[in-house]
Amino acid sequence: MDKIKQEIEDLKRLLERHNNLYYNLDKPEISDAEYDALYARLKNLEELNPRYKTADSPTVKVGGAASRAFAPVTHLTQMMSLDNTYSEEEVLDWHTRCLKSLNAEKFDMTVEPKIDGVSCSLTYEDGALVIASTRGDGKTGEDVAANVKTIKDIPHKITLKNKIEIRGEVYISKKDLEILNARQESEGENIFANTRNAAAGSLRQKDSAISANRPLRFFAHSFGYGDVHEKTFSGFIAECEKWGFKVCPHRMKTDDINEVLKFYRDFETVRHNLHFDVDGIVIKTDSFELQRVLGVTAKSPRWAIAFKYPAPKAETVVENIEFSVGRTGVITPVANLKPVPVAGVIISNATLHNFDEIERLGVSSGDTVLIERAGEVIPKVVRVIKKGHGVKVEPPHNCPSCGAEIYKDAEEVAYRCINPSCPAQLKGRLLHFVSRAAMDIDGFGDAVVEQVTAKNYVRDFADIYELKTEQLMTLELFKDKKAANLINAIAASKTRPLSRVLYGFGIRHIGQKTAEIIANTFENIDALLNAKLEDFERVNEIGPIVGQSLFDFMQSARARSEIEKLKKHGVNFTQPKTRVEGSSLAGKTLVFTGELSMPRTQAESMAKSYGAKVSGSVSAKTSYVVAGADAGSKLKKAQSLNVPVLTEEEFLKLLK
Repeated sequence: MDKIKQEIEDLKRLLERHNNLYYNLDKPEISDAEYDALYARLKNLEELNPRYKTADSPTVKVGGAASRAFAPVTHLTQMMSLDNTYSEEEVLDWHTRCLKSLNAEKFDMTVEPKIDGVSCSLTYEDGALVIASTRGDGKTGEDVAANVKTIKDIPHKITLKNKIEIRGEVYISKKDLEILNARQESEGENIFANTRNAAAGSLRQKDSAISANRPLRFFAHSFGYGDVHEKTFSGFIAECEKWGFKVCPHRMKTDDINEVLKFYRDFETVRHNLHFDVDGIVIKTDSFELQRVLGVTAKSPRWAIAFKYPAPKAETVVENIEFSVGRTGVITPVANLKPVPVAGVIISNATLHNFDEIERLGVSSGDTVLIERAGEVIPKVVRVIKKGHGVKVEPPHNCPSCGAEIYKDAEEVAYRCINPSCPAQLKGRLLHFVSRAAMDIDGFGDAVVEQVTAKNYVRDFADIYELKTEQLMTLELFKDKKAANLINAIAASKTRPLSRVLYGFGIRHIGQKTAEIIANTFENIDALLNAKLEDFERVNEIGPIVGQSLFDFMQSARARSEIEKLKKHGVNFTQPKTRVEGSSLAGKTLVFTGELSMPRTQAESMAKSYGAKVSGSVSAKTSYVVAGADAGSKLKKAQSLNVPVLTEEEFLKLLK
């Protein structure tokens, strides 16, 4: 085999591997730019040596094969991938080719951001959503309808009665990723490297309850097939808005390619302030008729191109690799870096996720590495550029916090400290227990947790309720008023509903929504303590993994002892019954915004106890928006959609 053919075969195998990691496993190992460079090299070699180009080449196929974990869905029209470039010159070449093929002097183009998420197609028949699938290999995708129907941005009904397929992007916002990762970490689960991975992993869950508990969103951006009267893409997108879909507001229509290039340059700064990740812009021929004239290649439309932004990267040195212990005992390696600016932010450390990742990268202290703000959220070590003189990093045999022996389950990647008295775990558990979403003890932050554990005042949750004013006065920066406020906040937390206490316990796999479902089903802690495993598994939206985790916790001597002590301190272990009968809020959807006189979580709990649903976003289906002081965009959107707006006082009157 000659060298060219060998390189082509090697590139094909390498790209197939990365396609599988990206599309099927949601665990990419290289950046988009690195993948695109490998792809461009293969494409160039195949064009120069067509005798070596085969039908199974990644330059011919789209994406990755559909997973066997989901039922296959055959696309009636292929879901293609876009050709992409990082070069203005190549965009101008694309425009020139289109003009030549159309025999025209100009043509209308639409320009919009390229959302960094997961492609999804939605099919409606007689106005009802009947099919939802991933792209897969472009011809066959995965049936994810059960998960898609949990996404609030996607209407289950539209007014159009003709059969139509609408395509778009499922994504997670930057802020929601931070919240989701904090929750994942608090529940002992893996965190996501970027918004795209988070969206892909959340959409392709076998359990739709998990997808429902993830902050997935959707932008409609493409036409698949169907009978529509619109003759242009821009007209079709306007119709999608009328049908209730969210569409990206940052878009432009022009027949001037120089305006397109200016949009790209101007938008590079704007995109950093958006709530979602954008990795480029998409340029499309606006006319559907001209799209048909321009046609397609084996995998990409000739009438569109993606103009991508280079990922922000920098070189720096790994000064040290240390091990962090989470509240569930998971040992996470962290690279301490020589501080370096990346996209306007000084980066001084990056997570290495786990020891398999260290092995893959071959990274150790002293190495010069390339780092990237993956998804512009979490700093990521992309690769080692130059080896230093550090020794190979091995998993610790003992916990860096307490010295106990480290444990590794054969079915897990993570190494754990399983010592229940580990100081690092205790601090993590306490911070979770007192957090706003759990017991909401205002003033019980990191500094307080650090000091009360160091002084041995608090060794478990129950000890919080034994704290005395004179003990708090020994802490730094504590005076009479601050100590009194904290004692009052601790006392107030005793009235929290069972769902908040369950979430505060930090039981593995049990987040806020799952804790609510459990508490509403069993209503009191004694029912949970006396329940059998099958009782948990029978609960709607709770599978065998969550059920086993909850059962193990409730049967453990440590948990039973803790619960008994908390009972003696007067902590509430009952869930208020939903007051649906006669409630004016039963079945209504509420959105809270602005500053209220009570914690937002308390207002939401009150609404739910009267049979209402609480949403984080405003849509035409929202029943009421409850607006406090300094309400912002949600209030404006409610007013634009004519959604009734209530003051806090009006909301409380409705409850009465």
